[in-house]
Amino acid sequence: MTDTPADLGQIARLGDQVQVTLTRRFDHAVATVWTLLTDPARLPEWLAPGEIELHPGGRARLDFVDSGTMIDSVVSAFKPGALLEYSWSEPGEPPRPVRWELQADGPAATRLTLTLTTPAAEDAGRAAAGWEAHLEMLAAALEDVPIKFPFERFKAARDAYRALLA
Repeated sequence: MTDTPADLGQIARLGDQVQVTLTRRFDHAVATVWTLLTDPARLPEWLAPGEIELHPGGRARLDFVDSGTMIDSVVSAFKPGALLEYSWSEPGEPPRPVRWELQADGPAATRLTLTLTTPAAEDAGRAAAGWEAHLEMLAAALEDVPIKFPFERFKAARDAYRALLA
């Protein structure tokens, strides 16, 4: 049983916001990782059904049917194959930017950096843990063995992030 995840991201308070940076290395080419981040046919394998219009100002819409959560925001930064940013917010909520950056790390590997920002008054530990779980799902989808949401990983990461923020 995992008590505390060893690969937690970096977390920092920045005024009225909390910023979390998660970094992963995948033994897959940037183009492969990018496809999973952006292709509507692949998004359900690790995140949720939806579509992201790949240009600044494009719509980013993800439907978490089981929880009733609907992300409906706008792409705020975009560079094909390298950068994607949108807000992880429902309509009327404060912005919670999620920034995906991809870099080649050798001939057939990718370094993914995910930066998320939440209002400091919200449960940043829960948000960070959710992304930890989804990154685990992304890793599994890259290996063509999609998994369900890993609740044990989520709970351990949530508790660890909350302790870091206390």
